[in-house]
Amino acid sequence: MDQQPSAPRIRKRDLFKNLWRLAKPFWVSEEKWKAWALLALVIGLNLGIVYLSVQFNDWYGKFYRAMQGYDAKEFWAQMWRFCILAFFWILTGVYAQYLRQMLDVKWRRWMTERFNRRWLENQGYYRMQLVDRQTDNPDQRIAEDVRDFVSTTLGLSLGLLRSVVSFVSFVAILWALSGPLRFHFAGSDWVIEGYMLWVVILYALVGTAITILIGKPLVGLNFVQQQREADFRFSLMRIRENAESIALYRGESQEDQRLGLRLMRVVTNYWQIMRMQKRLTWFTSFWGQLAIIFPFIVAAPRYFAKAIDFGVVMQISNAFREVYDALEFVIASFYSLAAWKAIIDRLATFEQGMADMEKLPVLTPADAPVNATVRGLAVSKPDGTPLLTDLALSLVPGERLLVRGASGVGKSTLLRVLGGIWPFAQGDTAIPRHGGVLFLSQRPYMPLGTLRDAMSYPHERAGDTELLRGLLIQVRLGHLVARLDDTDHWAHVLSLGEQQRIAIARALLHRPAFLVLDEATSAIDEDTEQLLYGALLAALPDSIMISVGHRSSLKVFHNRFLDCEGEGRWALA
Repeated sequence: MDQQPSAPRIRKRDLFKNLWRLAKPFWVSEEKWKAWALLALVIGLNLGIVYLSVQFNDWYGKFYRAMQGYDAKEFWAQMWRFCILAFFWILTGVYAQYLRQMLDVKWRRWMTERFNRRWLENQGYYRMQLVDRQTDNPDQRIAEDVRDFVSTTLGLSLGLLRSVVSFVSFVAILWALSGPLRFHFAGSDWVIEGYMLWVVILYALVGTAITILIGKPLVGLNFVQQQREADFRFSLMRIRENAESIALYRGESQEDQRLGLRLMRVVTNYWQIMRMQKRLTWFTSFWGQLAIIFPFIVAAPRYFAKAIDFGVVMQISNAFREVYDALEFVIASFYSLAAWKAIIDRLATFEQGMADMEKLPVLTPADAPVNATVRGLAVSKPDGTPLLTDLALSLVPGERLLVRGASGVGKSTLLRVLGGIWPFAQGDTAIPRHGGVLFLSQRPYMPLGTLRDAMSYPHERAGDTELLRGLLIQVRLGHLVARLDDTDHWAHVLSLGEQQRIAIARALLHRPAFLVLDEATSAIDEDTEQLLYGALLAALPDSIMISVGHRSSLKVFHNRFLDCEGEGRWALA
């Protein structure tokens, strides 16, 4: 059974440290001048919206005062003023959103490219899975979490800015409009200046405290939800990528159970989120609706005492609402804040995983002029279990080494060391790079694109059509000659044996000076295997070739042999 995913323990006090670590690189990058200019425009437009809100508040007072006094001239004057304010409100709102989205796209593109580079650099996508067990689904973190991080960070930051500016702008208005509250209590006369301001502050603080108390569990639940959604999507992708094997095994029932289990985890966690959101919505809806009538209740005594007119009441109501909305930022944004915290945690753990991976040694073999050499090489598993100890060998051009041994004794791991992707090794290695290096694995990688692209990989697209057609015929794939420029999902269209023959064709096309085959013909019949090895020996007579394989038929094509015996022991012949 799959292990239950859980959120890593990231301290709340580290939230803003992680936020700064994630956000800072973009704002000091080569894009910084455009980014800061866009941000300044967006901030300016948001401040303009607050200014227009202040003007609308003034309009409320004059408009309702004109209505109460049956002043037709003032009524039409205020209607004209409203049209002007509405025009600029729409214009400012449209461009504030458009420019913010432009900044959103630029930041997301830059940040995604940065994560891509770090993930791909020095085979990080491979090395990371060796040492990091907390970072699940890095594809989701790059594609979705980065998008949500940028969008939510901008949204919350600009929302907070508008809230602060709105609060400052309407505090003075509400203070002036509310006037003093006089009452007699405990044998004394009391006067509270600007009492409406203190009422709205107290009202918002109480609402915020209760909201945080109710909604606190949403942070962890959102983190786990994203994790489980990604696990479910990955399971679906695995079925698509391994469709033929599953179909031949008739494994539909097993896969259905696995999908059902992961879907159940998605739904179970989402039910918890729903229950928490229901509680939160009960309170926020009640508190928000009460905020509509609350200023009227508080202002009613002064109105009915004829201390203020109806226009002032409407101004008080609007100013109360603006101040409350500014102070209500946490209440209104709590679900976004909870999701934002989960996103930052996921990206922070991903970045930490990449940082840990980058600390691993990069054991790139040195560039040898002619021979391939290994001296004092010790290879181990990630847990320190030795695979090979004090290995030493030297191969000259034209020599062909066959690495033999039982499964799990380190044959393929030795090839990973020679490829420079296995960090758990010590010693000196050198291979001739000037003539090209090519590694062929048991399951070759078939890139998306044309068959020509697949044959040319990992180099640029080969343009010699006749050469490619001849190679297809040589590796017994003549039926694919007409499909050379067809685009298809070749990993699904071709059998494993056909994919391995495409890989051999790559070697015949690129003619590397150093060729490594890791059970690269295991899915090919022995007759075709002999044909392909014969073609490699004829085409690459001066190349160094290393093979890993279990078939005894491979022995005839090699003149050196390395037997891996387990527990670090080896023998060379």
